[in-house]
Amino acid sequence: MMNSNRSLEMKMAYQIFNWKIWLERYKTLRRALERADKILKEKEALQQEINILEIKLSETGAQSELSTKGMSDAEALEFDVLKEENMLLKDDITFLKAKLIDITEKEESLFKLEKERALLDSSLRELECAFIAAHSDMLKLGPMQHDAWWEKVENLEELLESTANQVEHAALILDGYHAFQDKVDKLEASLGATNISEFCLYLVDLLKKRVKSIEERFQACNREMHSQIELCEHSIVEFHDTLSKLIKESEKKSMEHYQEGMPSEFWSRISLLIDGWSLEKKISNDDANILREMAWKRDNRLREAYLSSRGMAERELIDSFLKMALPGTSSGLHIVHIAAEMAPVAKVGGLADVISGLGKALQKKGNLVEIILPKYDCMQHNQINNLKVLDVVVQSYFEGNMFANKIWTGTVEGLPVYFIEPQHPGKFFWRAQYYGEHDDFKRFSYFSRVALELLYQSGKKVDIIHCHDWQTAFVAPLYWDVYANLGFSLARICFTCHNFEYQGTAPAQDLACCGLDVERLDRPDRMRDNSHGRINVVKGAIVYSNIVTTVSPTYAQEVRSEGGRGLQDTLKIHSKKFVGIINGIDTDTWNPSTDRFLKVQYSANDLYGKSANKAALRKQLKMSSANASQPLVGCITRLVPQKGVHLIRHAIYKTAELGGQFVLLGSSPVPNIQREFEGIADQFQNNSNIRLLLKYDDALSHMIFAASDMFIVPSMFEPCGLTQMIAMRYGSVPVVRRTGGLNDSVFDFDDETIPMELRNGFTFLKADEQGFDSALERAFNYYHRKPEVWKQLVQKDMKIDFSWDTSASQYEDIYQRAAAQARAAT
Repeated sequence: MMNSNRSLEMKMAYQIFNWKIWLERYKTLRRALERADKILKEKEALQQEINILEIKLSETGAQSELSTKGMSDAEALEFDVLKEENMLLKDDITFLKAKLIDITEKEESLFKLEKERALLDSSLRELECAFIAAHSDMLKLGPMQHDAWWEKVENLEELLESTANQVEHAALILDGYHAFQDKVDKLEASLGATNISEFCLYLVDLLKKRVKSIEERFQACNREMHSQIELCEHSIVEFHDTLSKLIKESEKKSMEHYQEGMPSEFWSRISLLIDGWSLEKKISNDDANILREMAWKRDNRLREAYLSSRGMAERELIDSFLKMALPGTSSGLHIVHIAAEMAPVAKVGGLADVISGLGKALQKKGNLVEIILPKYDCMQHNQINNLKVLDVVVQSYFEGNMFANKIWTGTVEGLPVYFIEPQHPGKFFWRAQYYGEHDDFKRFSYFSRVALELLYQSGKKVDIIHCHDWQTAFVAPLYWDVYANLGFSLARICFTCHNFEYQGTAPAQDLACCGLDVERLDRPDRMRDNSHGRINVVKGAIVYSNIVTTVSPTYAQEVRSEGGRGLQDTLKIHSKKFVGIINGIDTDTWNPSTDRFLKVQYSANDLYGKSANKAALRKQLKMSSANASQPLVGCITRLVPQKGVHLIRHAIYKTAELGGQFVLLGSSPVPNIQREFEGIADQFQNNSNIRLLLKYDDALSHMIFAASDMFIVPSMFEPCGLTQMIAMRYGSVPVVRRTGGLNDSVFDFDDETIPMELRNGFTFLKADEQGFDSALERAFNYYHRKPEVWKQLVQKDMKIDFSWDTSASQYEDIYQRAAAQARAAT
């Protein structure tokens, strides 16, 4: 929240600076308009001078005719000279005629100017209305309206700029008359008292009338312009005063928050700073451990020292930190996650969401949480704060040689993250994709070895090393068979398998690449696969880890039988350390009351926004809007066999049969499945109630969750599942198959064996069309026939707590027990 406030303060300060510039700019424009008034007065004087010149020219013509009669030779000669001078003056008169023609052209420009003035008047009125609206919104500014309010401020700026451009254009047109004034002055000086022939009086009279008419209209428009600018300036001053008050209040609140402590992002930065010094050998490992402990305890002395370090040399800052390095104890744990993904920087599936979600929740509970990731070339670098490379190279073993590795640090979602960049000729993580390479087994065994080497060389006193899925399952045997022998043995290993479908098997000899002893590990009770003679790294992690978890209690039961994909016997042997903990969702990202992707934000207590988003999605996808109450069924998934593609296909037709609408978002990596759904999409392309969007679109997924009345998840197996939780958060009632995490999060509304307060959706057991039809039909019946009951169900679902808090507490408990056992063993 403090980050959000600070961002708002910075935006406001920037806008104040802009408004000051605008005030100065409008003062300049007003001076330009005053100059334009002066030019018009000079033009009026010019017309009077032209009148005098016309009279002189007329008199000169008459006198010339009289003078030619009866003059002497000398007088005639003198007269010839005078005639030559008059001829020169006639040239000037010709030029004057040309300039009068130019005046006619300028007259047309003035007409255009008048039109622009009219547009300017309209723009100023629009500006005034927009400013009043922005001012009103500013006075009731709340945290949820920041983006909308700043959009209005930007619109106001655009109107101001448009106004300024039009006024400047007007000033340029008026400036064009200066050259004409100068030429007339020169002509008048040349004429002196000389009298020449009569000059185009009719043309001048006509021009005078036209100029006078234009000037009158211009002056009226100009007066209106001055009035509007004065109003605008007054409004801007008011805006400035109100904005200043808001900033002072915001600063006051920020200081109050500052007194209580700094955000996680700040302490993560301090932690990375200390680790960098340790790895670069600028401080001892013992001092680093003490300072890390202070950092995760959020010791205010570190905060004050860091904030007052501006302008200090690095050595001075290190010395100021070391002065505070006194021994202490901490109730928190030091937890390091080693993983292949983390949202939002490197995301493929649900694993990425778990790393960031669980990490943040554990951090909020007072633990020091760090993440180690590969430095992929394709990761989202813009999601990393303060990314920098350390002045240290970590050497690690691989295939009989030592290879250098660059270590990068940064913060992601407020968590300190280490990125490992191998300097290996195989360019393991410069492949433009995360997975799917022919040498994935080698790539991730290399990464697992370097991650442990980094921890070992840093001298950190880590309590828990948590590795995830087969890509980092190598960590468990490497830790106990290699690094424990080097004295790095106080930590305990937790391994989480997010999906037992993927186990990381390879020929036994490939295990030697990262330095593991193949002969020691290629045994039935260690890493040899239960079904064939290959090495299975997930099995190795189950055997070697102190804690083994999966992502829901029901899935933990399922994998002890056929769902274990060959590892059921191993899991039974190690059942005492195996537990299922259901995942949570990031309730900051998935929050309908603050979701930026929605047309209208809403909550359980105000469901108007849900129907508004439904109407908006229908319009966006060009679906029928004839019946506002027509139920909309949503489905967001990868189209793979695990997700029950045959039931998803059936759901499309069943929804149409029941008179509902259906939206599918997702694609398939399996070519024949992708082609099949492309054919279904073609079949329904003229049906305004069915839309199949065979892609993934994050913004559109938010809209579908918000717009749908029901959400289907008919999976064959589902380790945890997040979409059913997100759907309920957005008021979309789930229709799911009772398997894995779906069975732990969705409870049938008609099941009387379940307490009413827990019933939140519609379920079926058999993975067939009849079971699915029964659940979907019951949902439609409640929706149509019992709208009040349905509304209460929607509101109840939206209020369920699916955050990471409860799950993080469960992980913290098992971490604490393992850490306590480790301390007792030393």
